[in-house]
Amino acid sequence: MSILITGANRGIGKALATAWQTAGTAVIPTARNTAGMEPLDVTDPASINALAKRFEGRPIATLVCNAGVSLDKFDELETGYAPALWAQSFAANVTGVFLVVQALLPNLRASRDTGGTPKIAIMASQMGAQSQPAGDRFIYRASKAAAINLGRNLAVSLESEGIAVGIYHPGWVATDMGGDAADLTLDEAIPGLRRQIDNLTLADTGCFKSWDGTDCAF
Repeated sequence: MSILITGANRGIGKALATAWQTAGTAVIPTARNTAGMEPLDVTDPASINALAKRFEGRPIATLVCNAGVSLDKFDELETGYAPALWAQSFAANVTGVFLVVQALLPNLRASRDTGGTPKIAIMASQMGAQSQPAGDRFIYRASKAAAINLGRNLAVSLESEGIAVGIYHPGWVATDMGGDAADLTLDEAIPGLRRQIDNLTLADTGCFKSWDGTDCAF
């Protein structure tokens, strides 16, 4: 069994990779430009296609779509949220997720053909939940709402193929992206998040869960 993780060079992606590797699971960590990791820029279709070619014919049991950006933390409604930030954010947080899933579908199908249930785990956020609007962070919230929607629809399309899709809120974690004021440390969040992904089945496909297993509102 192998697990491919996008954005595995830092934060949640790196911690997940380390946790699975420590447990003896084969992990394929990817990042834009990090020594020892498979090169992958999720905002570059050519980079995604190159990764798919390098792994042609290789089964991937779990695809963790973790790479993402948060570019509007300090923007103000009257002066911020430049068009370029919208384009960059959606390229990483939404389009990149879809293109990576699309490119690696043959690898997930190859894993299914060995007798397992392939999984796609999409890192989203409760900040994208339409039921919990809080204002501000418009770009990040909109991109994560789109990621949730994408995951739900992928779950419907792929269920008949035996591929399960889970959407996850990793919690507000103290990382470079989350900041020092976050509620959780990586040591607190990662075991639960990993457990949710490991336990994902077709019966749960389309779920939106928090790191601790509670169901998140859409």
